[in-house]
Parts: sequence; C-alpha cells; structure tokens
Amino acid sequence: MGRQQFAPEAWLPFFERLENTGLGIVVRESIWAFPIIEAVHLLGLGLLGGALLLVDLRLWGTGLTRQPIAAVVRHGHPWLVAGVVLMFLTGIPLFLSEAVKCYYNTSFWVKMITLPIALGYTFGARRWVAAVAPPHADWRTRLVAAASLGLWFTVAAAGRWIGFSA
Repeated sequence: MGRQQFAPEAWLPFFERLENTGLGIVVRESIWAFPIIEAVHLLGLGLLGGALLLVDLRLWGTGLTRQPIAAVVRHGHPWLVAGVVLMFLTGIPLFLSEAVKCYYNTSFWVKMITLPIALGYTFGARRWVAAVAPPHADWRTRLVAAASLGLWFTVAAAGRWIGFSA
C-alpha cells in the first residue's frame, strides 16, 4: 500500500528537486541546523501570535480597552510583520529539508491553503475593519476577531501537526 497523498502525483518530482537543493541538504544533514532554525521559527511564531492576540483581543473587547482599536493595530503592526517575515525566512529552509515528507502530509497542505487566506484576511479585511472600528467592540469587531483567531489557529495547529505526522 502506497503513501496517502493530497497533492497531484505530477508535483512529486518538483518536491524532490526542492528537497535536493543545497539549502535543503545542508539543513537536513546538519546536526544543529534544523533545531536552531526551528527555534527561531518558534520565536517568529511568538511575535506573530502575540501581535495577533493583542489586536484580536482588543477587537473582541478585552485587553487594552482604554486604547482605540486603530492605535492597537498601528502599534502591533511592526511586530506582526516581523513575526511573519521571521517565520517565512525560517519556514522555507525547514520545508526544503523535508519537502517530500511535506508533499505526503495532509497537515502541510492544510497549512499552505490556510496561510495565504489568513495573511490576506489579516493584512486586508481585518486591518480595514480595525481602521474604521467604533470606539468600543461590537458584534462586527468580535466577528472579525473570531475569524482571525480561527484562521491563525488552523495555520498554527496544522503547522505543529506536520511534525507529528509520518
């Protein structure tokens, strides 16, 4: 019985080539590269998650309630961007080191499908709603916060599950 796959079979050679890039080989064969890059990836997750929670909890109506929503978004934005950049810079070499494993991993595909949706939502709809939000949270801001938290929880959970999947 073969491995279960989520992606088209025609993509497998591309993933094999990615895994055999110089960077993929170095990260895979090094004793320390993968765990160090993974640790920095988790620091990026902390930045991203902290900035998201800061804004989403404010949109929900809890935390920093004396601050206008737009101000919380403005102050959290650089940390959000830093977290996203750090996660991309570290996520790519982590992926390259095990691209074929990712190809066969449903959690990887869930993450890759949800990630651009979450990014678009965060930097588009959520940011726009936060900019025109009323002084106090209402059902609209709570809905935006819930959707944001749901999207990012899916990205994070799927990403974490990649490590537990065969």
